[in-house]
Amino acid sequence: MDINLVTSSVTEELKQFQERYKTVLHSSNSLVDKVTRYVLRQQGKQIRPTLVILAAKACGGVHDVTYRGAIMVELLHSATLIHDDVVDGAEMRRGIPSINALWKNKISVLIGDYLLSKGLLYSLENKDYRSLHLVSEAVRRMSEGEILQIQKTRSLDITEEDYVSVIADKTGSLIATSCAIGAATATDSEDEIASLKSYGEFLGLAFQIRDDLLDYTGDSKKTGKQLGIDIKDRKITLPLIHALRQSDKSEQNRIKSILKSSRKRSVRTAEVIDFVTRKGGLEYSATVAEGFADKALESLARFPESDAKRSLQLLVDFVMKRQH
Repeated sequence: MDINLVTSSVTEELKQFQERYKTVLHSSNSLVDKVTRYVLRQQGKQIRPTLVILAAKACGGVHDVTYRGAIMVELLHSATLIHDDVVDGAEMRRGIPSINALWKNKISVLIGDYLLSKGLLYSLENKDYRSLHLVSEAVRRMSEGEILQIQKTRSLDITEEDYVSVIADKTGSLIATSCAIGAATATDSEDEIASLKSYGEFLGLAFQIRDDLLDYTGDSKKTGKQLGIDIKDRKITLPLIHALRQSDKSEQNRIKSILKSSRKRSVRTAEVIDFVTRKGGLEYSATVAEGFADKALESLARFPESDAKRSLQLLVDFVMKRQH
């Protein structure tokens, strides 16, 4: 499915968002301005600002405060991606060199900090306290999720419950926040805001599980990343968690010995992929993702039919069918 089918109901609003976002990013410092213009080149599908606008539209309409919320969410998202690339040592982002590959880690970290502070100040200047509170909570959850993942990865004892907690915080929190911010700019109904926040949380969970599945099943030409890269990075995701759970102690130990050794991981990735496939890890994970997708759709039931609601429903379908 083409993402343009999802965004067709907010094409004009997204154009306006992009113009405003460029203006906010501009800096009088020549190096900062040069790097932030490069940030604009790296932009992907802009799912999060789209969700802010769609949620507002589903609750009544898009206002100036909606655009400001969308800008703040995108500034935060861009900041976290830049910091992630530094942490992961990634040299490419969406098919072009990452900021840390071009300007090194120090500049990258500072630019990430700059974008985050820019978003927070932008909200304060406009007295968007509800949006600010929601985003601050998302930042806390994203940080805690990342730390929990590192903690559990070191000990190789991550359970399905841990995994869901990690991806809810790392991925679901900002998607849920985008929906809640959009809703809060268009309605005073706490029930409607909560419903759209739930939609975002479940959508984020489905999105991340599908993304983790692509590490085992994806086409590297489409995904832009090598098959099994999560295994090489020692990231234990749901397909592997389930496969280990279905195995006896000796098989668990064999796979864990591969994961513990960077040399073994680099040459025996295919062995781990085969193990996960044989143990039904892929089918199980796809079923769990479908369950979260269904819950996302259920969260929209209270809203009247509209183009925005249909776009939110289509987005669930897009996430479940994406190949990259």
